Amino acid sequence: MKHRLRLSLNCYLFVLLMGLFLGSGLPSFAVSGHQKEKEINVSEFVLEHLADSYDWHITTWNGHHVSIPLPIIVKGKESGWHLFSSAHLHKAAEQNKDYKGFFLNPEHHNKIYERLPDGTIERPWDLSITKDVLEIWLVVFILCGVFLYCAHWYKKRDAQSDAPKGFVGMMEMLVITINDDVIKSSIGEKHYKRYAPYLLTVFFFIFTNNLLGLIPIFPGGANVTGNINITLFLAIGTMLLVNLFGNKEYWKEILWPNVPLWLKIPPVMPLIEVFGIFTKPFALMIRLFANMMAGHAIILSFTFVIFMTWQISSTMGSIFTVFSALLMVFLNCLELLVAFLQAYVFTLLSSVFIGLSLPEHHQE
Repeated sequence: MKHRLRLSLNCYLFVLLMGLFLGSGLPSFAVSGHQKEKEINVSEFVLEHLADSYDWHITTWNGHHVSIPLPIIVKGKESGWHLFSSAHLHKAAEQNKDYKGFFLNPEHHNKIYERLPDGTIERPWDLSITKDVLEIWLVVFILCGVFLYCAHWYKKRDAQSDAPKGFVGMMEMLVITINDDVIKSSIGEKHYKRYAPYLLTVFFFIFTNNLLGLIPIFPGGANVTGNINITLFLAIGTMLLVNLFGNKEYWKEILWPNVPLWLKIPPVMPLIEVFGIFTKPFALMIRLFANMMAGHAIILSFTFVIFMTWQISSTMGSIFTVFSALLMVFLNCLELLVAFLQAYVFTLLSSVFIGLSLPEHHQE
C-alpha cells in the first residue's frame, strides 16, 4: 500500500514538473490574489511562438527574456547592405528607436522594416539567419553526421559479419522501409532509383525537423515544418521532378486525354488536368503545414490553460495544471507518431505523383 501511494505521489510530481517544464519557455504572469495584473491573449502568444523570429528565445526569468541573438543581413534602399546582431534591434525597440534606419514592425509579425528619410517605411531585402534557418542548418549537420557514420560502419565492416545492430540497424530498417515499401512500389522498379535520393532526403529532413520541434528547449522548439514557406519549397521540389521528368505519355494524358472528343474540344478535360498540376503540390504543402502547426498550437494552448487558471484561483490552477500536464504528455507522445506519419505521407504522396508522371504506353 505504501509502495502504491509513493508511486502515485511520484507520478503526480512528475506530471506537475512536466507541465511546468513544457511551459518554462512561455512568459510568466504575476498574480495578486484573485486579481489579474495582465490579461492573457492566448491566440497572440500561440501565434508568436509558432512564428519565425530573429532570435532564439529560450526562457523568461524574472521578467527578463533569455534568448540567443541571430545575425541580421539586410539591404537598405539607400544605405546598402548591413550585418549586425538582432540584439541591437530588440534594444532599440525597447527605447522606441530605430537601429541604422531599421526596426521590427509589430503590425507585420515583427518583420524588419526600413524607415526612409521621407518618413515612409518599406520592407528591405532580408537575408537574415532566423530561428527556422538555423534549425534547418542544424538538421543538415545532424543528417550528414548520421549518414557519414552509417557509411563509415558499412565501409569498415567485414563482408561476412552479421547484420547491423543498434543505431545503424535502425537506420537501415528505416531506409529499406521507405525505399522498398514506398518509393519502389509507387514509382516502379524501372525508374525508382533516380528518384530515391531526393525522396529519402525529404523523408529524413521532415522527420528530423518534426522531432526537434517537439523538444521544448534549445536547440529544439523551432516550428520548421509548420512554416508554410518551408513546405512550399518542398512541394515545389516535388512538382519540378514530376513535370520536368514526366514522359510523353504523362503529357499526352494531360493535354490530350483519352476521353470523348467533346470533352477535349473545347478543352474541358485538358484545363482540369493542367489545373491538377498545381493542386497536387498545393495539397502536399497544406497537408504538412496544417498538421504540424495544429499539433504545436494545441500543446501551447493547453500550456496557457495553466497560466489562465492560476490567475483565477490557486485551487483551480493546481487542478488544471495536472489536467493540462497529462494532456500535454499524451499529445507529445501522439506528436511522436505524427512526426513520423507526416514525413511518411509526404514521401508517399510525392512518390505516387512521380509514379503517375511515368506511365507506360499501352497498345489499344
